[in-house]
Amino acid sequence: MKNPHLLKVFILDDDRWYGTMLEHYLSLNPDYQVKRFETTKDFFQSLHESPDVITLDFTLPDMDGSQVLKKIKSQYPDAKVIIISGQEDIRTAVSLLKEGAFDYIVKDEDTNDRLWNAIQHLQEISTLKKEVETLKGELKKQYDFSKTIIGQSDAIKKIFALIEKAAQTNITVSVTGETGTGKEIVAKAIHYNSARAKNAFVAINVAAIPKELLESELFGHEKGAFTGAVGKRIGKFEEANKGTIFLDEIGEMDLVLQAKLLRVLQEREITRVGGNAVVPIDVRIIVATHRNLQELVKTGQFRQDLYYRLLGLPIELPPLRERGNDIFILAKQFISTFCNDNHLALKSLSASAQKKLLSYRFPGNIRELKSLMELASVIADGNEIQDKDIMIEISAEATDLFMQEKTLKEYEIQIFQHFLDKYKDVLAIAQKLDVGKSTIYRMIQAGELTQK
Repeated sequence: MKNPHLLKVFILDDDRWYGTMLEHYLSLNPDYQVKRFETTKDFFQSLHESPDVITLDFTLPDMDGSQVLKKIKSQYPDAKVIIISGQEDIRTAVSLLKEGAFDYIVKDEDTNDRLWNAIQHLQEISTLKKEVETLKGELKKQYDFSKTIIGQSDAIKKIFALIEKAAQTNITVSVTGETGTGKEIVAKAIHYNSARAKNAFVAINVAAIPKELLESELFGHEKGAFTGAVGKRIGKFEEANKGTIFLDEIGEMDLVLQAKLLRVLQEREITRVGGNAVVPIDVRIIVATHRNLQELVKTGQFRQDLYYRLLGLPIELPPLRERGNDIFILAKQFISTFCNDNHLALKSLSASAQKKLLSYRFPGNIRELKSLMELASVIADGNEIQDKDIMIEISAEATDLFMQEKTLKEYEIQIFQHFLDKYKDVLAIAQKLDVGKSTIYRMIQAGELTQK
């Protein structure tokens, strides 16, 4: 049975002796499948077999090497052609290389060795390309959203449906949700399941970069654009060309830069800081935030025109506490992965541990659950994780809110006081509870609330 990974080599040479010699020499390599032709007619009749490498005699009775090369390239543009010629003509060699030849070898005593090295080099390039394609395929499988985003709840199934719709087009996507709900994972799932999957996915956290540096980070800069700009730098938008850029925490962007981003989205071109040249871009935009952009628009912190530009297809990720039994599915996955990576015996969740997880609100969402399960896997005695191994404290305020019988007014005061202690900002509390500021000020003046 033939090895399917053999390198297929075609030899086209009308000199039977010379062609037979090359065939014998190359056949010494067990990884090469060599086939020899003496006429262009026979050669082109077999070209549909898609050889990996073609060695081509430049001087043929019915067609010269240049004509054969053009015909090969017209049918198989990716074909790797090595010209073997008795003429040491630099001008001809350069011309053939420009027309797509991989190499030009002159017939002399070193021809065999040079040809051997050239084909080995081609084989290395071919192997690397196959490895890259394999890795890209594995990467796509890795971001199969039905495997990467784990869960069976109705809430998460709705997210699957939206991701699938988003991946089929280039529509801008805005992902919202609490911190730790997996916004970047969703963005990657969209990219790696889209037509742009073979190109770059570039992520940038807007909140993590000082506003005076963010413009350069996004759009790049020219040499001397500012103190410290010792050379030209390509920005994230250029890095993501033909691919996807993921702008995390977009709600934290400065208003001045928001205006510049709006222009980029409208014109589909960028200008580097300190430069005048316009650089066209083809980039898919995915943004994310844990903040309410509509509220930021109302308070003047976010441009309304940019908001509508970025809204696109909205995907709102549910908090973990609203995903029911997905908590157990995720917890078991995190435990299994951690134990496997650290050569620990696989641990299970006891009934008491499951009850404790369900009673917790998970302010850190999936990210917090992962950390809790990894810690529990380390400190648990035996192969079962108990409730004591899960290092969380269920807030007495959260669980006992309705344990006491209070009046509606007393409950109202307790809720307002909780938010006042937490945020200490009357405007923020009014927005959170959807009440007027005057209501809160009136309760403070009446002594019903204590402002610390």
